[in-house]
Amino acid sequence: MNTPTLGTPCFPSPLKGTVDDAIRIPERIEVGADPGYLFELAGPRAQLFFDPAQTRAGIVTCGGLCPGLNNVIRSIFLELHHGYGVKEVLGFRGGYQGLDPARGAEPVVMSCDFVDDIHQEGGTVLGTSRGPVDTGVAVDNLIRRGVNILFTLGGDGTQLGGNALFQEARRRGHPLAVVGIPKTVDNDVAYVSRTFGYYTAVEEAAKILKCAHTESHSVLNGIALVKLMGRHAGFIAGGATVASQDVNFCLIPEVPFALDGERGFLAALQRRVVARGHAVIVVAEGAGQDLIESRGEGRDASGNARLKDIGLFLRERIEAHFKAVQIPAMLRYFDPNYIIRSVPADAEDSMLCDLFARHAAHAAMAGKTGLVVGMLHDRFIHVPIELLTQQKKCVDPDGPAWRAVLAATGQAERYV
Repeated sequence: MNTPTLGTPCFPSPLKGTVDDAIRIPERIEVGADPGYLFELAGPRAQLFFDPAQTRAGIVTCGGLCPGLNNVIRSIFLELHHGYGVKEVLGFRGGYQGLDPARGAEPVVMSCDFVDDIHQEGGTVLGTSRGPVDTGVAVDNLIRRGVNILFTLGGDGTQLGGNALFQEARRRGHPLAVVGIPKTVDNDVAYVSRTFGYYTAVEEAAKILKCAHTESHSVLNGIALVKLMGRHAGFIAGGATVASQDVNFCLIPEVPFALDGERGFLAALQRRVVARGHAVIVVAEGAGQDLIESRGEGRDASGNARLKDIGLFLRERIEAHFKAVQIPAMLRYFDPNYIIRSVPADAEDSMLCDLFARHAAHAAMAGKTGLVVGMLHDRFIHVPIELLTQQKKCVDPDGPAWRAVLAATGQAERYV
C-alpha cells in the first residue's frame, strides 16, 4: 500500500542506513494466511523531497493528555535539527486552535534549550485542546509562515483533521507534508501494536490497584471499585489487572455483562465477598453502557459521544445490592484517570516515543504525507490516515490477552 507523496524526492539525505522505498510489511504474518494490506516500511530514505536548509516544520498536540507527548516533541525536533539540519521548527500552542491566528497564541520557535528537559515532565509543553479548526484559515496561516511539514500528535479526530489540512494545501498547490503520530493511552489504534504512553498508564494504574487492594483488605467485607480509562477498548483495565494480580473482577467494553440474576455480576461479587471477605473490581469507562439509562449526554468538543458514568452507576448498584441482602460491606471508589495519563513516560515508553518521532521525521522529509506512523510485528510502517481511522483495535474476548485476565482474576467468562 502506497502512501501519498508530494512529488519526486531529489535532495540527497545526510543520513546513513536508509530504507528502500519498495519494502513492504504485511498486515498478517501467519503462515498460509492472507497477508492483508502491505504497508511501506518506515525509516530514512536516501532521497529527500525537502531541502533541509529551506524547510520549516510545525508540531501540534491535540486532545487529551498522554504520557510521552513531550518526549515525542523533543525527539522530532532533535531529529530534524541534528539529523537533517532543518531550518526551523515551530511549536503551535493549544492544539488545532493554535493554527488559527485569531484564536491561538503565537507559536514558539523551538531550540535545543527549549526542549532540553521537557521529557522529564508529563503533559505537553505546547498545550492542547479539543475540537477542530477552520481548515482554510489554518492552511492560510501555514502558507504565510512558510511551513512545509506539520506533525500532528493526537487521536482519530486529530488525524482526520490533519488529512483535511493536507488535502486543502494540495488543492492550493502548497507542498505540505502532514504526518501523524497516534496518541492514546487506550492503545486502541489499528495497525499499531502499542501506542506510546500505554505501558506508563498501566504501571500507574497498577499502583492504584495496590492501594485499592489494601483498602479492601482493611475493613470487613471491603470492596474496592476502580474505574480506568478505555472508551471502546479495555486494554488499560486488562493490562493493569494482569500487572496487579490483585483484581477479582475486570469489566471491559468488549465483554457485555448482566448485573442481576444468579449468573449475573452482583451475585458473583456477593459470593466472593462472603467467601473471602473482600473484593477488588476494575471497570473500563466504556463498559456496561447498555445498563445505564440514557440522559442525553451528547458529544464532546472532539465529536466523541459522552459516556455515561459506569463507575458511579456500579457503586450505587453494589451498595444497594448488599443492603438488600443484608450483608454489611464497605465500598471504596477510585477514579484515577487524570492521574495515570498526566505522568511522565516511563523508560520503555520513552524509547517508543523516540522511535515514533524519528520515523515521523523521516517520512516527512521524504515528502510522505497524509499518513500516520504505525507499528506492526516490531516494525514501524506508514499507514494512510484514511485507512487508520476506519476501525479501532479492541480486546479479543477469545484472545490470549483476555484469557490472561480471566486466569488472573478467576472470574467467569461471562456474567449473563
